[in-house]
Amino acid sequence: MAVTKRSPGTKKFGSSASKESSVDVDDVSLKYNKGVAATEQLAQNWLLNPKPDSDNSYRLGFYLVTAIAFAVRFYKIYYPREVVFDEVHFGKFASYYLERTFFFDVHPPLAKMMIAFIGWLCNYDGSFKFEEIGLSYDKHPAPFLAYRSFNALLGTLTVSIMFESMKELNFKAITCFLASMLVAIDNAHVTETRLILLDAILLISVAATVYSYIRFYKLQLKEPFSWNWYIWLYLTGFSLSCVISTKYIGVMTYAAIGIPVVVNLWQLLDINAKLSIRMLIKHIGRRLNGLILIPFIIYLFWFYVHFAILNVSGPGDVFMSSEFQDTLHDSEATKLSKEVQFFDIVTFENQDTGAFLHSHLARYPLRYEDDRVSSQGQQVTCYTHEDVNNQWEILPVADKAKGDNIRFGDEFRLRHVGTDSYLLAHDVASPLYPTNEEITTVHKDDALGARANSTIFRFQPINKKDEGHIIKSKNAVLRIIHKETVVALWSHNDELLPDWGFGQQEVNGNKKMTDSGNAWTIDSIMNLDEKRSAYAPKEIKSMPFFNKWLELQKLMFEQNNKLTSEHPFASQPESWPGSMSGVSFWTKNEERRQIYFIGNIIGFWFQVISFAVYVGIIIADQITRQRGYFALNKVTREKLYGPLAYLFCGWACHYFPFFLMGRQKFLHHYLPAHLIAALFAAGLWETVFSRCKSDDPYKDEEKPGVSFEKYPAIYTAAYITFNITVLAALVWCFVFFSPLIYATPLSAREVIKRKWLDISLSFAK
Repeated sequence: MAVTKRSPGTKKFGSSASKESSVDVDDVSLKYNKGVAATEQLAQNWLLNPKPDSDNSYRLGFYLVTAIAFAVRFYKIYYPREVVFDEVHFGKFASYYLERTFFFDVHPPLAKMMIAFIGWLCNYDGSFKFEEIGLSYDKHPAPFLAYRSFNALLGTLTVSIMFESMKELNFKAITCFLASMLVAIDNAHVTETRLILLDAILLISVAATVYSYIRFYKLQLKEPFSWNWYIWLYLTGFSLSCVISTKYIGVMTYAAIGIPVVVNLWQLLDINAKLSIRMLIKHIGRRLNGLILIPFIIYLFWFYVHFAILNVSGPGDVFMSSEFQDTLHDSEATKLSKEVQFFDIVTFENQDTGAFLHSHLARYPLRYEDDRVSSQGQQVTCYTHEDVNNQWEILPVADKAKGDNIRFGDEFRLRHVGTDSYLLAHDVASPLYPTNEEITTVHKDDALGARANSTIFRFQPINKKDEGHIIKSKNAVLRIIHKETVVALWSHNDELLPDWGFGQQEVNGNKKMTDSGNAWTIDSIMNLDEKRSAYAPKEIKSMPFFNKWLELQKLMFEQNNKLTSEHPFASQPESWPGSMSGVSFWTKNEERRQIYFIGNIIGFWFQVISFAVYVGIIIADQITRQRGYFALNKVTREKLYGPLAYLFCGWACHYFPFFLMGRQKFLHHYLPAHLIAALFAAGLWETVFSRCKSDDPYKDEEKPGVSFEKYPAIYTAAYITFNITVLAALVWCFVFFSPLIYATPLSAREVIKRKWLDISLSFAK
């Protein structure tokens, strides 16, 4: 407002008679405006906090969330003092390492060797093999508490790394706390990281990868090619190698890091980045070296250690070629392995069911329950116990002398010793599988006469490299192939024969050669003479490391892809973000105790809502900008398209590929994605509660880059209230479902209260 100034001689209003008073309107207006501005600033300071939190705030949050994670993971970690769920696998593998016994598993070796290393530190000899869920650790001493504590410690440190990751992204202390609490008190994470499983090692490797790349990228903006830049580049690569050396989900982690790396290189390619082609090539080369070459060398190194430790024959021999087996020292079991010869009387064990090829005088019924007609031939089954009717003599088809070794590819007939009849496959439907051929036996006259071609079989190796090799008992895994109809002898135990088959396993001719039920070993040779029975130490041969690695790598991928059979607790990816189903880990019927693997349902759904909000914001922003309305300010968009986009991409890379997989899938496969989603969800809501509005919505601001240095102003009171509400709900949900973590006894009514969608809890009656 324009005000005319008075002349210097004008008296001020309200002065004494000797002195005229006057009012300077400009001074009043200035003081008034300053007062209003001060009041508005005071209100803004109460509502908004554009400054970073103090170090003490971060320190308090870090120690508090770490202590909480430690407490919930170590609470009653000694219980149950029994084998739980997949401890049967990974405890057993640790024992094999300690005994240096070769075994086969579909996962890479790093995490299993780390667990075994804890056993070695405890001076454990690996004598207990964790054979069944429910076996007592008191009766079978093993350092189970040290194994579990190691994983619980890693689970605790994972939460700490998450807090530091959010801090490095310049989110506020309360946001860091919320992000790490989403994992610290998540029921699934707590359950998985306090047992002898691989996921604690996997998760800390994923968390370390995310953290290391953030540190590397921030240095990329400030001081590329500095010592710190190289340190964090190679730490990112090392973390990546740990992920993929634990489970092959590491491929997804590589994608989660690879996409931001490619985006960053694309930005550096921009002419405005002012990088020469030579400098750009240097950037690319350093990343290839630090994120691909060095991690791959580390990955190979763990396999080298794996082969160096496991130098004694063991249960994994049957998967490997004869050339590979020749590099292993004899174990007590393989000392009984002998070369198989024609006219040997042997027993065959099915590798899938553990039962023996068997026959007896009983015959198939004329008609089955569905009115199909059989051949009424002599029954051929699989029997789970040792019996004289498990014995078969291997007779040559061509002229072979007694003592001639049998090789893969040789043709033969099998004579059933107990009934003096010959194995036969023919085009008659089997009892339980009409699409498969019936297996029976026939008298010698038919076997060598009119039906001679139907009684000829050959051994086919599971490993193609073994074609033509001499077959050994105990070691060689083979298929028994019918020459005439090209079917493989197959057995299964998912459905047993009815009373007329004495409840034994069916044996039939299967056209699907890759089915696991087609795999057999020659278990025993019954008619060994004294010379062949004597133990003769084998000559240990060498095999190039890369040949061993390639053979094992191929088998690991093949067997992993074969894990397609149905499982009662398997679930599909669409159910995971809502934690709609879980897995029963352990039950104690007489005490009504159970461990059930399920997530913190509120935490899981909090993430789902966060993803929906984020996608909605991005779509709205893109549409409105297309129409020339720029609602969001630069700092907000940098958060949305920078760190939040990085975390969203990381979650997507760890989640959506599971929709393409045909193998068995379980809720625990979602935990790496859930971990990254926790970081994302907390970061999103800090952004939502920030001052997001653009000062000029009709003016296009500078296009967003990626900046981790901005502290947007936050509506502090509302944001703190929101966080307290979410944290209270998380704590309540964790406590409510905690009896399923710690195996606390529950009444039937209490169990029913905890049923959620597809959760199948025990003791609900």
